[in-house]
Amino acid sequence: MRRNAVVPAAVHAVGLLLVLAACGGDDPSLDTSVESAGPHPVGVADMTFADDTRQRSLRVQLWYPAAAGTANGALPIGDFADPDHAAAFSDLVAAADPACTTRTISAAWSPPPAGGPWPLVAFSHCHECTRFSGMTIAARLASHGFAVVTVDHTGNTLWDQLDMDGLPLDGTTLDLRVGDVAFAVARARGELASMTGVAIDPGPIGVFGHSFGSVTAGLYAQRNGAEVGAAFGLAAPMENPLLPGVTITEIDAPLGFLVAREDNSISELGNELIRGNFMRAPGPAWKLEVADAGHWSVSDLVGVVPAFAPGCGDGTRQTDGQPFTYLPAETGRAIAAAYVTAFFKATLLGDAGAEAYLSAERPEGTVTAEAR
Repeated sequence: MRRNAVVPAAVHAVGLLLVLAACGGDDPSLDTSVESAGPHPVGVADMTFADDTRQRSLRVQLWYPAAAGTANGALPIGDFADPDHAAAFSDLVAAADPACTTRTISAAWSPPPAGGPWPLVAFSHCHECTRFSGMTIAARLASHGFAVVTVDHTGNTLWDQLDMDGLPLDGTTLDLRVGDVAFAVARARGELASMTGVAIDPGPIGVFGHSFGSVTAGLYAQRNGAEVGAAFGLAAPMENPLLPGVTITEIDAPLGFLVAREDNSISELGNELIRGNFMRAPGPAWKLEVADAGHWSVSDLVGVVPAFAPGCGDGTRQTDGQPFTYLPAETGRAIAAAYVTAFFKATLLGDAGAEAYLSAERPEGTVTAEAR
């Protein structure tokens, strides 16, 4: 049964205690399936659209559950690049540490979809990144029964960074990005759904983002309250004094936050702001803190350019200035994919096992979880 709000924390805590007491501390309802690909093969399709109202050209991508029997191949990350920058991007990937940047994703181009309808989730990428910066998370969600729409924020992409002609990190760009998400959601329900045959659930959507995308997701949720059933921010506060616009107390939807403990891009001050967002969220909220994770540990583009390096290999702790080694990039992406998937299964689908997962700490010693 679908629902748009989760069980209040106090009620859930009592229920969880009863289950733990009955099971000797082992909760059989914990949904660990989110830690691996779900039952559906994954399809992906994209198209470039003209946003005539705002005079913008936007490349939009849809990840979705594919029909049973679809053969997922290992799609090279280079296949997702802007054609005008494909050669340069391939060179960057080839030069990057193979332990850092994602090389392939298990999916198929435009296969027939599974039945549905599927809840829709929208993703907003980081500053000067791409619509496939979070493809590990998008593919995980699709395999578990979600349609995921992603968009290149034109003027604020990796391609603009390579051309040294990008938009600034400011409120005007933030407004453009929120408009891009709205446009992508409309295309997912319209032309992309028609093109692929994917049945999109007409109910509330989820929205998530990384870094600047976290702020974008927060502002989108604030401005589109009735449409948004849940929002998740990775490695940046939604309400952010450097990018005004989001007021966390005005977002009624359930919220999720991931703190990268060694995030020297936003520093400990930024991490404290995330913790403050969590504490002041008016509705149900969850916070995950990931030890030895950097700002790019959740990203498929970690290490592809020098600016995206913190999150793989050796670094300096932003917490104490000491040298250390980031957790493996594959582990960082796996943690993000598992918890984001659990979050949307819990909040958009009312999955109790997924909600229980959000309070679990997996892997133990790396993830610290808190709910309120």
